[in-house]
Amino acid sequence: MLLQLISSSLGWLRDQATAKAQDALLSALAAGPIPQHIAFIMDGNRRYARSKGMQVKQGHTDGFYTLRKMLEVCIKLNVRCVSAYVFSIENFKRSPGEVTALMDLAEEKLHELCQKGDILDQYGIRLVVVGHKDMLPERVLAAAEKAENLTRMNNRAVLNLCMPYTSRDEMTSAVQATIQSHLENDDESAITPQEIDAHLMTSLAGSPPLDILVRTSGVKRLSDYLLWQCSEDTQLQFSSTYWPNFGLWDFVPIILDFQRKVWAQNSTL
Repeated sequence: MLLQLISSSLGWLRDQATAKAQDALLSALAAGPIPQHIAFIMDGNRRYARSKGMQVKQGHTDGFYTLRKMLEVCIKLNVRCVSAYVFSIENFKRSPGEVTALMDLAEEKLHELCQKGDILDQYGIRLVVVGHKDMLPERVLAAAEKAENLTRMNNRAVLNLCMPYTSRDEMTSAVQATIQSHLENDDESAITPQEIDAHLMTSLAGSPPLDILVRTSGVKRLSDYLLWQCSEDTQLQFSSTYWPNFGLWDFVPIILDFQRKVWAQNSTL
């Protein structure tokens, strides 16, 4: 009994020391240039699950907890906006069982995220569901709208959950909305890229320009995600780590690389 108590106490002390060290590291990083908008392609959940002999759903569940962890890291760094590729429109082509499991998980976690005292409430984060929301099952759409309504007054940061989403769909919707605006206002002037940009779903959500896009699991492609947003000054970062295993020590080099490039750019001005 005494040995268990001592072991438990030592474990608690170790966790406390680790947390304080991590907070000190984040404070030091936050003193330098910090990206205002970071996006994640959370890839590798299924391969992670298979490598551990788990059900695929457990891989997605573990991936959700990684998102929470990384969201908290970003907030402590004073990042204003985090975007996560939760569910592609193309994912509806997966097996019905996996799609149902993903929708069940989305509904459960949307309810969890917006609870009093949870991470969005704790840090003042506004949740926005970005995508073709009318494709969601009614129960998931209701959970999404509830989460958006409960957090709409939060103003410290924005969490964009992109679901169901593809960049081509977002750009098509933005072009359609821009044309409709011209027609309604009898505006015969040429449509500009700035007008289309203003009608993008991320722009309507109040997101700043995208600084960093991170994709995990070693795959080096964008998979129809934020193609317009990352076409100019966005830094693309690819990690070989599966998303559920992605953590602070995978993320710190990405932030340091961003800071190095900003300092290099500033030195040439």
